Amino acid sequence: MAEGLLRARLGSRPGLQVSSAGIAALVGQPADPIARQLLSERGLDISGHRARQLTPALLAAHDLVLVMERAHEREVLDFAPLARGRVHRLGRFGGFDVPDPYLRPRAAFEEALEFIERGIADFETALRGGSVKRKNAS
Repeated sequence: MAEGLLRARLGSRPGLQVSSAGIAALVGQPADPIARQLLSERGLDISGHRARQLTPALLAAHDLVLVMERAHEREVLDFAPLARGRVHRLGRFGGFDVPDPYLRPRAAFEEALEFIERGIADFETALRGGSVKRKNAS
């Protein structure tokens, strides 16, 4: 869902590439049907998405790597210490993790999507040089 939203909001900018990969990806699998439906309701089509595994080469090819949870951040940095400084939790500015909705009901996907949207908005503000109010994690 994060890739779809980021691509829609930022993907048309010259020189910017948005892609996603997982630490324990189900390689080749499409996005979950609930995720596809939620983004479709927002006018976004992620039906072509296929999961892929995170690799050192993929990390090296990107200037900014956004992860969903603090644990993911640690795992990525353990996997590729040279990525330090480029790996950030999407909820960094709001002090939150994005909960994984996999194999959970639609409400879990809706909650994750709300966190993703909030994190993207915070990063957009920060990248534009604006200040982002830090919120307490709930």
